Amino acid sequence: MKLPVRLLAAALPLLLAACAPAVRPAPPKADLSVLLDQQRAREHALARADHWVLQGKIGVSNGKDGGSGTLTWTQDGESYEFVVRGPVGSKSFRLHVTPEGAVLEGLDGGPLRSPDAESLVQKALGWHVPLRDLRAWVLGLRADSGPAELSFGADGLPSQLTQDGWNVAYPGWDAQRQPAVPTKVFAENPPYKVKLSVESWSFQ
Repeated sequence: MKLPVRLLAAALPLLLAACAPAVRPAPPKADLSVLLDQQRAREHALARADHWVLQGKIGVSNGKDGGSGTLTWTQDGESYEFVVRGPVGSKSFRLHVTPEGAVLEGLDGGPLRSPDAESLVQKALGWHVPLRDLRAWVLGLRADSGPAELSFGADGLPSQLTQDGWNVAYPGWDAQRQPAVPTKVFAENPPYKVKLSVESWSFQ
């Protein structure tokens, strides 16, 4: 038996709706104030973490030249040590920094000393690295150098941090740790770039 045309026309939209896949509403985004509260809790917990060892890789560029190598970063309270081992055939160095000053070893001319670690690295290696702020940024925290802007990813963790003229991106996190810590930290202040890829964290 044939159905009247008008009846078919009325039934067609219902049939199409029944065949169409169900569209689920997007999950609500976390409120910015909630994310900032979570970040403050992370910062409060990690601010007390001043004895740790980071193993990974570092890459630095000034837009024309650059360098890279494996990095062992040992934080011991207000003092820290960078040991960078370059690829085969390139130089390695050790930077030891205390509140009294910095010593750079492993380069020609013997140990180099300066009261300021950043200027010492800039002069000896041509690397512009924001060492004062990097201690906080590598943990995914805001440094105490001034105002900072934060953006968050779908996981509720920082995805971008802008502070002191630098834009810091966080493409990867170790969320198995509580509180979570970054596994990738890319800082850029054109033309300067600093990239850290963390292979392991060890907190004491």
